[in-house]
Amino acid sequence: MSVGMKFTSGTYLMTEERIKAFAAEFDPQPFHLDEAAAQNSVFQGLAASGWHTAAVAMRLLVTGGLPFAAGAVGLGGDIEWPRPTRPGDLLHVDFEIVEIIPSRSKPNQGIVRVRNTTVNQKGEPVQIFTAKIIAFKRPFSPTGEKSTNPTEP
Repeated sequence: MSVGMKFTSGTYLMTEERIKAFAAEFDPQPFHLDEAAAQNSVFQGLAASGWHTAAVAMRLLVTGGLPFAAGAVGLGGDIEWPRPTRPGDLLHVDFEIVEIIPSRSKPNQGIVRVRNTTVNQKGEPVQIFTAKIIAFKRPFSPTGEKSTNPTEP
């Protein structure tokens, strides 16, 4: 991995049913559950919970967004929701490696900062999450071969 590398995930269709089911269990606010209440809210229509959008972005990361073979172990980050996710939105995530910080105490790992921009079918960002993720280095190979160890990126 290197700074500036970019990856794109597959897609996920956000349906009204999914929005309401997620909200009913995890974020039961009226603008996520009821069209009339949502119309009279700041959203002026049904909107997915930001946490639902975040969960979808995580699924897209894990199912083919970033090549972290050891998994994406998060250390936190900054999240923004510049516009609501709506029923019918077809989401994908654009990932960009923005920083790599080698560990001083653990030479086999480091922290990778990744900007994850979740985008709808119109190309509009609905979530921007800049995350810090633990990454493991591949062992050095004098022949240039990549490691086949499944615990390494």
